[in-house]
Amino acid sequence: MITLGVLEFSSIAIGIRALDEMVKIAPVKIVDARTICPGKYLIVFSGDVASVEYSYYKGVETGGSCLVDQLFLPLVHPDVIPAIGNIVFSDEWDTIGIIETNSVVSGIEAADEAAKTGGVSILEVRLAIGFGGKSYVKMMGSLDAVQAAMEAGTTKAKAKNQLCMETLIPQPHKEIKPYFFK
Repeated sequence: MITLGVLEFSSIAIGIRALDEMVKIAPVKIVDARTICPGKYLIVFSGDVASVEYSYYKGVETGGSCLVDQLFLPLVHPDVIPAIGNIVFSDEWDTIGIIETNSVVSGIEAADEAAKTGGVSILEVRLAIGFGGKSYVKMMGSLDAVQAAMEAGTTKAKAKNQLCMETLIPQPHKEIKPYFFK
């Protein structure tokens, strides 16, 4: 059972200190840890429930008032972690869905909800690199599956007032494919 934790800090220095304390308290795998726009620090980590929970609460304690957003997600969908900061290539080319959020945590939550709805492949979860702190999720599947997944993912982001934009592209032209997977 894989669990995902995400902590977003307003202070880079506190974020790095939290990272050190988090890996010292429990054996977690760091998926990503770095500065993000605009001048924040992000830690994404995974592992078994207990290890992630210990590290998560240590990071929350260390971050204190510098904590911007947070996520503790037991049973994360298996498509989400490989897509964080990476492009997962697919030969499928039916319908594209993109959810753009105003925060990293909301982007990951939207990806997880979309994947759990089923019938879509999560191709990329891009986290706040040169986007002014925004994130986006790319998915692909049949028209019905992408519509349902988009609804689930955007509902989660809307509930936190973090949805920036969403778009659905049925039967995308083959000319955009190399740019979509960039």
